[in-house]
Amino acid sequence: MNTSLANSTYYGILDTGYVAPESWTAKYQALVSGGASIVQIRAKGSTEAERYQLTEQIVAHRSNSSAPQPHLIINDDIDLALRYPGLGLHVGQDDLSPEAARDRLGPDRLLGLSTHSPEQATAAMNLPDGVLNYFAVGPIFATQTKPTYVPVGLELIKFVAAQKPSLPFFCIGGINRSNIPQVIAAGASRFVTVSDALCAPDTAAAVRESIQLAKA
Repeated sequence: MNTSLANSTYYGILDTGYVAPESWTAKYQALVSGGASIVQIRAKGSTEAERYQLTEQIVAHRSNSSAPQPHLIINDDIDLALRYPGLGLHVGQDDLSPEAARDRLGPDRLLGLSTHSPEQATAAMNLPDGVLNYFAVGPIFATQTKPTYVPVGLELIKFVAAQKPSLPFFCIGGINRSNIPQVIAAGASRFVTVSDALCAPDTAAAVRESIQLAKA
């Protein structure tokens, strides 16, 4: 599996908070068509069986497609990720530790970590080589996806960018087409949008526009 993220700009999240089960595969395909190089399956509050069914839909779709597919990441369910060859994992600060996750995943799957402060970002950057493939910083702005999280603002992007990390980092949280230029100006080159893409009438167009804004 190619785990390089060197050319990744847009990270999409397929989130049950915004996407109904009957639209699941179509919305995934829209993210892919728009240019997402990573797609994460996030199904907070769902049962193990529900997460499996949602993942199975996407895996089946990918296997039946002749088009190139993005990296597929499972949010905080390592057992589910390990049921399928090549699926990656994303963990939070209160989930399985990155080191423990890497031990179980082996060396060839993508592993990412959420960070919410300079201290957490620094800890991620200081992990031994080979543990993480990327980390995320946020929430940059207020977001209904995680309403209890205090926004970290653009300052955390500036802090991380100044460290010139060897690991790719993605900015997340309240990012949309109106504020992507601010995120890029602060020093980011990779980002996540959630509701802005998933709730758009044309998700693929929203993703394409977001990527173009980042390159402007």
